[in-house]
Amino acid sequence: MMSDITSKQTVLWKQYIETRSSVIREKLILEYSPLVKYVAGRLSIYFGNNVDYEDLLSYGIFGLIDAIDKFDLSKGVKFETYASLRIRGAIIDNIRKLDWVPRTLRQKNKEIEKAFTELEAKLGRPPLDSEIAGQLGISIDDFHKIINDLNVSHLISLDEFLEQNYEMNVEFFNDNQLGNPTTYIESNEIKSILASAIDKLSDKEKTVITLYYFEELTLKEISAIMKVSESRISQLHSKAVTRLRSKLGKHKSILYEE
Repeated sequence: MMSDITSKQTVLWKQYIETRSSVIREKLILEYSPLVKYVAGRLSIYFGNNVDYEDLLSYGIFGLIDAIDKFDLSKGVKFETYASLRIRGAIIDNIRKLDWVPRTLRQKNKEIEKAFTELEAKLGRPPLDSEIAGQLGISIDDFHKIINDLNVSHLISLDEFLEQNYEMNVEFFNDNQLGNPTTYIESNEIKSILASAIDKLSDKEKTVITLYYFEELTLKEISAIMKVSESRISQLHSKAVTRLRSKLGKHKSILYEE
Protein backbone atom coordinates (compact mmCIF):
# COMPACT_ATOMS: atom_id res chain seq x y z
CA MET A 1 0.00 0.00 0.00
CA MET A 2 0.98 3.63 -0.33
CA SER A 3 2.64 5.51 2.53
CA ASP A 4 1.07 8.08 4.86
CA ILE A 5 -0.02 11.45 3.55
CA THR A 6 2.89 13.55 2.23
CA SER A 7 3.45 17.30 2.59
CA LYS A 8 2.55 17.70 -1.09
CA GLN A 9 -0.75 15.87 -0.53
CA THR A 10 -1.46 17.98 2.57
CA VAL A 11 -1.07 21.17 0.54
CA LEU A 12 -3.28 19.83 -2.24
CA TRP A 13 -5.99 18.82 0.22
CA LYS A 14 -5.98 22.25 1.89
CA GLN A 15 -6.19 23.96 -1.48
CA TYR A 16 -9.01 21.69 -2.65
CA ILE A 17 -11.04 22.11 0.56
CA GLU A 18 -10.73 25.87 0.33
CA THR A 19 -11.38 26.27 -3.40
CA ARG A 20 -13.00 23.07 -4.73
CA SER A 21 -10.96 23.83 -7.82
CA SER A 22 -11.28 21.32 -10.68
CA VAL A 23 -7.58 21.85 -11.40
CA ILE A 24 -6.60 20.85 -7.85
CA ARG A 25 -9.02 17.96 -8.05
CA GLU A 26 -7.22 16.68 -11.14
CA LYS A 27 -3.91 16.92 -9.29
CA LEU A 28 -5.33 14.86 -6.42
CA ILE A 29 -6.59 12.24 -8.87
CA LEU A 30 -3.10 11.97 -10.39
CA GLU A 31 -1.49 11.91 -6.94
CA TYR A 32 -3.61 8.97 -5.81
CA SER A 33 -3.84 7.10 -9.12
CA PRO A 34 -1.30 4.48 -7.88
CA LEU A 35 -3.92 3.50 -5.28
CA VAL A 36 -6.36 2.66 -8.09
CA LYS A 37 -3.71 0.50 -9.74
CA TYR A 38 -3.05 -1.29 -6.47
CA VAL A 39 -6.72 -2.04 -5.72
CA ALA A 40 -7.41 -3.08 -9.33
CA GLY A 41 -4.32 -5.29 -9.27
CA ARG A 42 -5.55 -6.97 -6.10
CA LEU A 43 -9.09 -7.53 -7.41
CA SER A 44 -7.92 -8.81 -10.80
CA ILE A 45 -7.11 -12.17 -9.17
CA TYR A 46 -10.86 -12.83 -9.16
CA PHE A 47 -11.31 -12.34 -12.89
CA GLY A 48 -8.38 -13.94 -14.71
CA ASN A 49 -8.82 -13.19 -18.41
CA ASN A 50 -12.56 -12.50 -18.07
CA VAL A 51 -12.17 -8.77 -17.44
CA ASP A 52 -9.46 -6.49 -18.81
CA TYR A 53 -7.24 -4.88 -16.22
CA GLU A 54 -7.70 -1.56 -18.03
CA ASP A 55 -11.46 -1.83 -17.45
CA LEU A 56 -10.88 -2.36 -13.73
CA LEU A 57 -8.73 0.76 -13.70
CA SER A 58 -11.46 2.75 -15.45
CA TYR A 59 -14.07 1.62 -12.92
CA GLY A 60 -11.67 2.35 -10.06
CA ILE A 61 -11.01 5.92 -11.19
CA PHE A 62 -14.71 6.72 -10.68
CA GLY A 63 -14.40 5.40 -7.14
CA LEU A 64 -11.34 7.58 -6.52
CA ILE A 65 -13.13 10.69 -7.81
CA ASP A 66 -16.10 9.90 -5.57
CA ALA A 67 -13.78 9.47 -2.60
CA ILE A 68 -12.04 12.80 -3.23
CA ASP A 69 -15.38 14.62 -3.48
CA LYS A 70 -16.80 13.08 -0.30
CA PHE A 71 -13.73 12.80 1.94
CA ASP A 72 -13.89 14.65 5.25
CA LEU A 73 -10.46 15.36 6.78
CA SER A 74 -12.03 16.16 10.15
CA LYS A 75 -13.11 12.52 10.62
CA GLY A 76 -9.54 11.48 11.35
CA VAL A 77 -9.65 8.60 8.85
CA LYS A 78 -6.74 8.08 6.44
CA PHE A 79 -7.76 9.00 2.91
CA GLU A 80 -6.16 5.86 1.50
CA THR A 81 -8.30 3.67 3.75
CA TYR A 82 -11.47 5.52 2.76
CA ALA A 83 -10.55 5.72 -0.93
CA SER A 84 -9.61 2.04 -1.14
CA LEU A 85 -13.13 1.09 -0.09
CA ARG A 86 -14.67 3.52 -2.58
CA ILE A 87 -12.44 2.29 -5.41
CA ARG A 88 -13.14 -1.32 -4.57
CA GLY A 89 -16.86 -0.63 -4.39
CA ALA A 90 -16.91 1.15 -7.74
CA ILE A 91 -15.13 -1.75 -9.44
CA ILE A 92 -17.47 -4.35 -7.93
CA ASP A 93 -20.58 -2.28 -8.72
CA ASN A 94 -19.60 -2.19 -12.38
CA ILE A 95 -18.85 -5.91 -12.40
CA ARG A 96 -22.32 -6.52 -10.96
CA LYS A 97 -23.83 -4.55 -13.86
CA LEU A 98 -22.09 -6.94 -16.26
CA ASP A 99 -24.11 -9.76 -14.63
CA TRP A 100 -21.08 -11.97 -14.14
CA VAL A 101 -22.75 -14.21 -11.57
CA PRO A 102 -25.48 -16.47 -12.99
CA ARG A 103 -28.19 -17.51 -10.53
CA THR A 104 -27.14 -21.16 -10.81
CA LEU A 105 -23.52 -20.47 -9.84
CA ARG A 106 -24.02 -20.52 -6.08
CA GLN A 107 -25.76 -23.89 -6.37
CA LYS A 108 -22.80 -25.20 -8.36
CA ASN A 109 -20.50 -23.86 -5.67
CA LYS A 110 -22.41 -25.79 -2.99
CA GLU A 111 -22.25 -28.96 -5.10
CA ILE A 112 -18.47 -28.63 -5.47
CA GLU A 113 -18.02 -28.03 -1.75
CA LYS A 114 -20.16 -31.07 -0.96
CA ALA A 115 -18.21 -33.24 -3.42
CA PHE A 116 -14.92 -32.04 -1.95
CA THR A 117 -16.04 -32.83 1.62
CA GLU A 118 -17.38 -36.28 0.71
CA LEU A 119 -14.31 -37.27 -1.30
CA GLU A 120 -11.87 -36.06 1.35
CA ALA A 121 -13.71 -38.11 3.98
CA LYS A 122 -13.65 -41.16 1.70
CA LEU A 123 -10.06 -40.83 0.45
CA GLY A 124 -8.45 -39.47 3.62
CA ARG A 125 -6.74 -36.71 1.62
CA PRO A 126 -7.70 -33.63 -0.42
CA PRO A 127 -9.21 -34.90 -3.71
CA LEU A 128 -7.72 -34.15 -7.11
CA ASP A 129 -9.54 -31.93 -9.60
CA SER A 130 -10.23 -34.95 -11.80
CA GLU A 131 -11.76 -36.81 -8.85
CA ILE A 132 -14.07 -33.91 -7.98
CA ALA A 133 -15.09 -33.59 -11.64
CA GLY A 134 -15.82 -37.32 -11.74
CA GLN A 135 -17.91 -37.10 -8.57
CA LEU A 136 -19.94 -34.30 -10.17
CA GLY A 137 -20.25 -36.13 -13.48
CA ILE A 138 -18.67 -33.34 -15.52
CA SER A 139 -15.51 -33.00 -17.62
CA ILE A 140 -12.32 -31.56 -16.15
CA ASP A 141 -12.64 -28.61 -18.55
CA ASP A 142 -16.16 -27.87 -17.33
CA PHE A 143 -14.92 -28.14 -13.74
CA HIS A 144 -12.16 -25.59 -14.38
CA LYS A 145 -14.67 -23.29 -16.11
CA ILE A 146 -16.92 -23.37 -13.03
CA ILE A 147 -13.93 -22.75 -10.75
CA ASN A 148 -12.99 -19.66 -12.77
CA ASP A 149 -16.57 -18.36 -12.62
CA LEU A 150 -16.72 -18.97 -8.87
CA ASN A 151 -13.94 -16.44 -8.28
CA VAL A 152 -16.34 -13.63 -9.20
CA SER A 153 -19.07 -15.17 -7.05
CA HIS A 154 -16.72 -15.27 -4.05
CA LEU A 155 -15.85 -11.61 -4.53
CA ILE A 156 -19.48 -10.48 -4.84
CA SER A 157 -20.56 -12.56 -1.82
CA LEU A 158 -17.81 -11.15 0.37
CA ASP A 159 -18.56 -7.60 -0.73
CA GLU A 160 -22.26 -8.01 0.05
CA PHE A 161 -21.38 -9.24 3.52
CA LEU A 162 -19.08 -6.30 4.20
CA GLU A 163 -21.70 -3.83 2.96
CA GLN A 164 -24.36 -5.30 5.23
CA ASN A 165 -22.29 -5.58 8.38
CA TYR A 166 -19.72 -2.77 8.53
CA GLU A 167 -19.83 1.00 8.41
CA MET A 168 -17.12 2.82 6.50
CA ASN A 169 -15.25 4.17 9.51
CA VAL A 170 -16.04 1.51 12.13
CA GLU A 171 -13.45 -1.06 13.16
CA PHE A 172 -14.32 -4.71 12.40
CA PHE A 173 -14.25 -5.52 16.13
CA ASN A 174 -15.08 -3.00 18.81
CA ASP A 175 -14.07 -3.22 22.45
CA ASN A 176 -17.36 -4.83 23.51
CA GLN A 177 -16.96 -7.57 20.93
CA LEU A 178 -13.39 -8.28 21.95
CA GLY A 179 -14.50 -8.54 25.56
CA ASN A 180 -17.17 -11.11 24.72
CA PRO A 181 -15.91 -14.61 25.69
CA THR A 182 -18.12 -16.28 23.06
CA THR A 183 -16.75 -14.07 20.30
CA TYR A 184 -13.19 -14.68 21.48
CA ILE A 185 -13.61 -18.46 21.58
CA GLU A 186 -15.34 -18.60 18.20
CA SER A 187 -12.69 -16.36 16.66
CA ASN A 188 -9.91 -18.65 17.91
CA GLU A 189 -11.81 -21.72 16.68
CA ILE A 190 -12.15 -20.22 13.21
CA LYS A 191 -8.44 -19.33 13.13
CA SER A 192 -7.54 -22.88 14.10
CA ILE A 193 -9.82 -24.44 11.47
CA LEU A 194 -8.60 -22.02 8.81
CA ALA A 195 -4.92 -22.61 9.62
CA SER A 196 -5.44 -26.37 9.42
CA ALA A 197 -7.34 -26.05 6.13
CA ILE A 198 -4.64 -23.84 4.58
CA ASP A 199 -1.98 -26.34 5.65
CA LYS A 200 -3.79 -29.06 3.67
CA LEU A 201 -3.90 -27.08 0.42
CA SER A 202 -1.55 -27.99 -2.40
CA ASP A 203 1.80 -26.20 -2.35
CA LYS A 204 0.79 -23.91 -5.22
CA GLU A 205 -2.59 -23.05 -3.69
CA LYS A 206 -0.96 -22.39 -0.34
CA THR A 207 1.58 -20.08 -1.98
CA VAL A 208 -1.16 -18.10 -3.75
CA ILE A 209 -3.16 -17.70 -0.52
CA THR A 210 -0.06 -16.63 1.39
CA LEU A 211 1.11 -14.10 -1.20
CA TYR A 212 -2.37 -12.66 -1.74
CA TYR A 213 -3.85 -12.50 1.77
CA PHE A 214 -0.76 -12.26 3.95
CA GLU A 215 1.78 -10.50 1.72
CA GLU A 216 -0.98 -8.45 0.02
CA LEU A 217 0.54 -8.76 -3.45
CA THR A 218 -1.31 -8.11 -6.70
CA LEU A 219 -2.18 -10.75 -9.30
CA LYS A 220 0.63 -9.54 -11.55
CA GLU A 221 3.19 -9.72 -8.74
CA ILE A 222 2.13 -13.23 -7.73
CA SER A 223 2.24 -14.34 -11.37
CA ALA A 224 5.81 -13.05 -11.70
CA ILE A 225 6.96 -14.77 -8.49
CA MET A 226 5.38 -18.15 -9.32
CA LYS A 227 6.26 -17.91 -13.03
CA VAL A 228 2.83 -19.00 -14.26
CA SER A 229 0.12 -17.07 -16.12
CA GLU A 230 -2.21 -14.69 -14.34
CA SER A 231 -5.21 -16.81 -15.36
CA ARG A 232 -3.57 -19.83 -13.73
CA ILE A 233 -3.03 -17.84 -10.52
CA SER A 234 -6.69 -16.80 -10.61
CA GLN A 235 -7.73 -20.43 -11.00
CA LEU A 236 -5.50 -21.58 -8.12
CA HIS A 237 -6.97 -18.84 -5.94
CA SER A 238 -10.54 -19.87 -6.70
CA LYS A 239 -9.81 -23.55 -6.03
CA ALA A 240 -8.14 -22.70 -2.73
CA VAL A 241 -11.01 -20.46 -1.59
CA THR A 242 -13.57 -23.13 -2.53
CA ARG A 243 -11.64 -25.74 -0.52
CA LEU A 244 -11.35 -23.39 2.46
CA ARG A 245 -15.07 -22.60 2.33
CA SER A 246 -15.92 -26.29 2.47
CA LYS A 247 -13.68 -26.68 5.53
CA LEU A 248 -15.20 -23.78 7.45
CA GLY A 249 -18.62 -25.44 7.51
CA LYS A 250 -20.94 -23.63 9.94
CA HIS A 251 -18.53 -20.71 10.16
CA LYS A 252 -18.79 -19.79 6.44
CA SER A 253 -21.51 -17.22 7.11
CA ILE A 254 -18.95 -15.19 9.03
CA LEU A 255 -16.83 -14.80 5.91
CA TYR A 256 -19.42 -14.90 3.13
CA GLU A 257 -23.05 -14.02 2.67
CA GLU A 258 -24.91 -17.10 1.43
